Amino acid sequence: MPPDDGIEKSATLLIALGEDHAAEVLKHLGPREVQKLGHAMAILKSVPRTKVEGVLDDFHKVVTTQVSLNVDTENYIRNVLTKALGDDKAANLISRILQGGETAGIEGLKWMDGATVADLIKNEHPQIIATILVHLENDQASEILNHFTERLRNDVVLRIATLEGIQPAALMELNEALARVLSGSAAIKKTAMGGVRSVAEILNFIGTANETSVIDAVREYDPDLAQKILDEMFVFENLMDIDDRSIQLILREVQSDSLVLALKGASEPLREKIFKNMSQRASEMLREDLEARGPVRVSEVEAEQKEILKTVRRLADEGQIVLGGAGSEQMI
Repeated sequence: MPPDDGIEKSATLLIALGEDHAAEVLKHLGPREVQKLGHAMAILKSVPRTKVEGVLDDFHKVVTTQVSLNVDTENYIRNVLTKALGDDKAANLISRILQGGETAGIEGLKWMDGATVADLIKNEHPQIIATILVHLENDQASEILNHFTERLRNDVVLRIATLEGIQPAALMELNEALARVLSGSAAIKKTAMGGVRSVAEILNFIGTANETSVIDAVREYDPDLAQKILDEMFVFENLMDIDDRSIQLILREVQSDSLVLALKGASEPLREKIFKNMSQRASEMLREDLEARGPVRVSEVEAEQKEILKTVRRLADEGQIVLGGAGSEQMI
């Protein structure tokens, strides 16, 4: 599916900016936006000067020296995404964008609402559904799961948790289930997706009632597996389990307005933990801001909490903090 006009213009601008500046831009985008722009850049082989000038005019700049953009887009995409995301995060995204379009059809699912996707795939084999969901963003996957029957939802989550990788044969089966989703190439390499981490991240979005049901179902099948999933899950209240030094590092990365909103939905013990890890002046100002802030929507509070949790996970991935789960010290 060719990119829409806005995406194509954005891709043109990123190529014109050069690798370093383009990488800085991509760092501020979410995974869906990065993949969409990456795909657009990958198929953008040559851009006429007039088109470049038109795009840059939109940003109040005029190109005066560049006649056309003729670049090795594959190497460009690899370099930009690696600089923006790091080797590990970029590797899987690069393979999706550049190597055969094995998830091309699934890319279309990412722009549909959860109810539509659920209706589209609910009659497929649970293993096929699991394979589809691990290719989607975690919040979208959880929304889709919420539209399934309890029995199907539990079955699919269990299959994701025990999915160690996606074999070429499974990808070919998925190609038959969703027309043109995959190329069907026998040379497709096994992709490291699924597993306990994927389930934990999906369940972080799914909602308490369905989360409990899913965990109970997995526990009946394999108690140890259920515990591993719980250990990998991390919600805002779990900040209570983090040491003071780590809390201080997190607070340095969080804007005060975001913290105020997030704490509107926090327990009093967690609030006090945050306060004690701030200077007296900063703590007093935060208390005043919390008291002055009127009622806010739950959705706004949850959104800010999720943004802070993204920061927490990044710091954990970078090794700056350690997140404890069920008494363990795992890096998640």
